[in-house]
Amino acid sequence: MSHSPFVTRLGRRALLRKGVLFLAAGTAHAATPMQLFVQEEPAKDTLRVGMLTDLHYADKPPAGTRHYREALTKLEEAALQFARDKPRFVVELGDLIDAADSVETEKKWLARISRDFTQISKDRHCVLGNHCVDILRKEEFLEGVGQKAAHYAFDRDAFHFVVLDACYRSDGKPYERKNFVWTDPNIPAAQVDWLKADLKATDKKVIVFAHQRLDVSDNHAVKNAADVRKVLEGSGKVLAVFQGHSHKNDYKEIGSIHYCTLAAMVEGSGPQNNSYSIMDIEPTGTIRMTGHRRQKGYEWKR
Repeated sequence: MSHSPFVTRLGRRALLRKGVLFLAAGTAHAATPMQLFVQEEPAKDTLRVGMLTDLHYADKPPAGTRHYREALTKLEEAALQFARDKPRFVVELGDLIDAADSVETEKKWLARISRDFTQISKDRHCVLGNHCVDILRKEEFLEGVGQKAAHYAFDRDAFHFVVLDACYRSDGKPYERKNFVWTDPNIPAAQVDWLKADLKATDKKVIVFAHQRLDVSDNHAVKNAADVRKVLEGSGKVLAVFQGHSHKNDYKEIGSIHYCTLAAMVEGSGPQNNSYSIMDIEPTGTIRMTGHRRQKGYEWKR
């Protein structure tokens, strides 16, 4: 098994012996064994994707159920599994970092977690979450993760992928420097128009990535989610939407589109409370999602 540079330097905190990972949950914990999941080799023309969300990395003590510093060791475990499964690319669905009390501190936290995340895969994507731009401007966060845009689309093999950015207030102003409330996420009209044109232009099956949810109408929802869903459904090309933000496993099917909410990596202490997944997409549009630790798995056939 080949390893990324990140995996090969785990050293003192993780040991791999005959497929068993001994991973420390933190400096105060003893090593905990984890059997690496033996994922079947994907069928020909199947595209494999690694997914994780809501790491909320911060160098600060736990608050309630959120264990911010443990994002580092939880990400190490995910990196080892991804190195074994070899996804074509990896996507993080928002809130890579947690909020800090200064721009300088938040940039420091971003640099620390980005150092590890950027070594997992050469092909990687970050969705903007509300915590990513709590105090940073979008361009500052994007520079920190080496990404050019907050919303964009790309093709891989037979599939088209769309990354959305709902970190805008109802008045169209972008989130930055604590100028927003987290219950007011919106996808502005210009981005909705861009999405409509992008979906019209592709002849491929489509997967959408978002942070705030598009399938509910509560505090975790994009305010204009119904308008966005109308565009997705109208294209007839969207297979599924993957999202984070509410920190819990959830699933809905609306308008023949699968809406899958992933569990947050930050919730709970220790390896047993980690959460990440591998998605295999077949040319037919069938999606198989293998969840690890707290993340549920799914299979949607077409």
